[in-house]
Amino acid sequence: MRSFEIDSTGNALRYHDLPGSLTPILFIHGLGCASSCDFPEVASCASLLAHRRILVDLPGFGFSDRPVDRDYSIEAQAATLLNLLGQLGLGKIIIFGHSMGGAVAIVLADKLRNLVDGLIIAEGNLDPGGGVFSRAAASYSLDDYCARGHAEVIRNNIALGNRHWAATMEASFSKAVYQGARDLVAGGSPSWRELLYGFEFPKTYLIGEHSLLGDEERELPRFGVRVEIVPGTGHNMANENPVNLAAAIGSAIQRDRN
Repeated sequence: MRSFEIDSTGNALRYHDLPGSLTPILFIHGLGCASSCDFPEVASCASLLAHRRILVDLPGFGFSDRPVDRDYSIEAQAATLLNLLGQLGLGKIIIFGHSMGGAVAIVLADKLRNLVDGLIIAEGNLDPGGGVFSRAAASYSLDDYCARGHAEVIRNNIALGNRHWAATMEASFSKAVYQGARDLVAGGSPSWRELLYGFEFPKTYLIGEHSLLGDEERELPRFGVRVEIVPGTGHNMANENPVNLAAAIGSAIQRDRN
């Protein structure tokens, strides 16, 4: 993995940078996840191999460092990625974000604007309120979540059979998880949905076949957001069917070129 220093003391964001001649794709993971875990199989599928692929572990997640005094808000995560992209000097880029990573991707796209060649959101958060887990995490105080809530969530998900997510949660810094969950519940201002609707570059929203997001299938196209269903998946599409997720990403990119 490669490293990008995020502060003056040498703490680093870590990422995979896979070679390719076509427009780079930046992969941003969800809450309690890590791109280094979720997306290698997706990024290695034939439909994406020609693209340079950058798989980031956000600060506080995966292999990236987790300084205690750092801000792990969605805005701060997007600002860190902006700095990373500035160092890499990529020019035009395609941004992919899953779940919480969708919100980070939208905030980042708003900062980049003319450098975004396409935005692909996979069941990303667009409105305040969060999901079942983020609401549960945000119901604690920060101190209580770090002291006991984080471990309780991991134990509960192991008991429910969600061992993959429990494993990446164990590799996540409790403060980073809490602040991400808090922001998902509070939402952005302007909302991530408002930002998404205002973008003029190509934008696609992916929905897992087994998810219940029928309202989005009807609503998003009215505002220029293409919707695509990913067969054989629910919310955790990278783990449930990486081949179909890669195909959906590749299809979105191809349609944007035509």
